[in-house]
Amino acid sequence: MIRVDKKLVTVKLGKASMQIAILGTGTVGRTMATGLAKLRHTITIGTRDVAATLARTEVDATANLTFTEWLAQHPTVRLAAYSDAASASEIVVNATPGGVSLAVLRAAGSSNLAGKVLIDIANPLDFSRGFPPTLNPGNTDSLGEQIQRGFPAARVVKTLNTMTAALMIDPGQAGTGDHTVFISGNAAAAKETVMQLLATLGHDDIIDLGSIETARASEMLMPIWLRLWEALGTPLLNFKIIR
Repeated sequence: MIRVDKKLVTVKLGKASMQIAILGTGTVGRTMATGLAKLRHTITIGTRDVAATLARTEVDATANLTFTEWLAQHPTVRLAAYSDAASASEIVVNATPGGVSLAVLRAAGSSNLAGKVLIDIANPLDFSRGFPPTLNPGNTDSLGEQIQRGFPAARVVKTLNTMTAALMIDPGQAGTGDHTVFISGNAAAAKETVMQLLATLGHDDIIDLGSIETARASEMLMPIWLRLWEALGTPLLNFKIIR
């Protein structure tokens, strides 16, 4: 059972494997792929150019392996072009940097996203003025809303964007694991699917904020989250809503 804004939802942890596309080959995409593959879901990571991705010799800011080295250690994970990954999936996860998310989703193809649950875990962070980044958009709009407007046939659910990647798949890495994850979206059935998936990842305090417009609120938690990281010296932190 998981508590969602004071009501209990039964979660079937034994749900059959799903075809999940994760768009993004960076730390967040790799981490999500690792966690979901352990749950025996069929995972395809999407990239712009498969050959170029496999040919890279550099690592990203936090990874210790090139993508090819990482992929060799995760033989059940497949790599494909954005459009191929999205077309073969039941669920699509946007794990790209917020500034390129819309372009990546356009490359994945509107028809390949239509009718599918699109989980947006990105934040619209603008590093053009250095650290800490600002939000673009913010206050009167959100990345989640932009994605829903740009892909109206997709069922966008915003979630997991208020924590570092490691906690997305293993909340127990911070304290006792008893902290809060938020969801926003317009489609009730899509949010139910996402809540079930979150529960299998170990999240048992899930608050449904409401429509996709409420993604503004969770995205606007990022400035305080970043300052907490600086103050505490670790990204292994999250919010807990006491009620």
